[in-house]
Amino acid sequence: MQGRDLRDQLTSFLARREREFIEFRRDLHRHPELAFAEHRTTQRIAEQLREVGLTPTPLPQGTGLICDIGSGDGPTVALRGDIDALPLNDEKDVAYRSTVPGAAHACGHDVHTTVLLATGIFLAQQAKSGVLPGRVRLLFQPAEELPGGAREVIDAGGLDGVDRIFALHCDPRLRVGEVGLRSGPITAACDQLLVRLSGPGGHTARPHLTTDLVYALCSVVTELPAALSRRVDPRAGFSLVWGRVSSGSAPNAIPDDGVAEGTVRCLDEKAWQQAPDLIGELVDAVAQAYGATVELDYRRGVPPTVNEDTSVRMLRDACARMFGEDAVASTAQSLGGEDFAWYLERIPGALARLGTHSPAAGGGAMLDLHRGDFDVDERAIGAGVQLMAATALTSLWEAGRSQSEGAEEPVEDTAMA
Repeated sequence: MQGRDLRDQLTSFLARREREFIEFRRDLHRHPELAFAEHRTTQRIAEQLREVGLTPTPLPQGTGLICDIGSGDGPTVALRGDIDALPLNDEKDVAYRSTVPGAAHACGHDVHTTVLLATGIFLAQQAKSGVLPGRVRLLFQPAEELPGGAREVIDAGGLDGVDRIFALHCDPRLRVGEVGLRSGPITAACDQLLVRLSGPGGHTARPHLTTDLVYALCSVVTELPAALSRRVDPRAGFSLVWGRVSSGSAPNAIPDDGVAEGTVRCLDEKAWQQAPDLIGELVDAVAQAYGATVELDYRRGVPPTVNEDTSVRMLRDACARMFGEDAVASTAQSLGGEDFAWYLERIPGALARLGTHSPAAGGGAMLDLHRGDFDVDERAIGAGVQLMAATALTSLWEAGRSQSEGAEEPVEDTAMA
């Protein structure tokens, strides 16, 4: 298919249904669900897929879906969309504001889900016409924020028979119509760390008769990141940042325990593998000076997300075909974690960044991710559909050409029933 033909078909498809997809996104936004509790979201997605003749399969845990489009013969490409929300309050004053206290789609997963659903509906149209050049697998993944959902998808056979995988993530630093691409690492490893110190407490007038837990805990909080900066290669981008520190309940009583929790992020896989042992060694050294007992809980999260070169080139070609060469933006590696990394450890693929910023929105302010006021310019939904559909087809065409010397089939401009 020529690029212009596909662009025209997608433009026509979105002209008919984009308003419907925006309303679907707003429905999800009003009813956010946290990791592994996405029951309503899963049901709504399944209803839409069944309406166009597809057969979604729920994941064993009950949230999330796998759905194949097209024949099992030939190449298979997977597209992933994450469906869970964040545990924070929605602070926007909009008609589609979250109705669930303590839950909000503040990372754009409602957009990711809607883009994947709409892309699936468009590709189902191509399959129904008999012109889809292979099979597309839709992965509606739960629990990206936890994380854990990617591993459930993999354990359920979500990657079985898949040749390549793609996903996108909202990026408020890019304008609508721009796509951020990067070969190699695009996100960081991300783990969680809990340090608990304990020892005999007592009166603040006699700290020498106690284990001064508050002082010891503060030493861990300040000295551990400093020590890591001298023990880890600076090029690894190693970062330890504390998010919670808690100890004591009275100003004149030294407590007998204290807790610090934070995240460990790293751009380099080797440094990530070494992090638990190194952090354990350093925490013990600091705590020993104060006679504190250490309990360390180091929870593995995700490795770095490493985009494969060929897959990035496919995204770039699809972006240029849909929006022009100027729409392709270079993007830096982020210290944010993304469990799409687990898929890329098994098969080639790439994660793209979808521009969601409109200078006209919020007085031109950038509404950043993981904030209660996060929102998107909803034109990004249509842009995401064009990118994902074109990328899936590009991947299938190229895989088909590598398997045979046959010519590309033209795609008919048929309307969706």
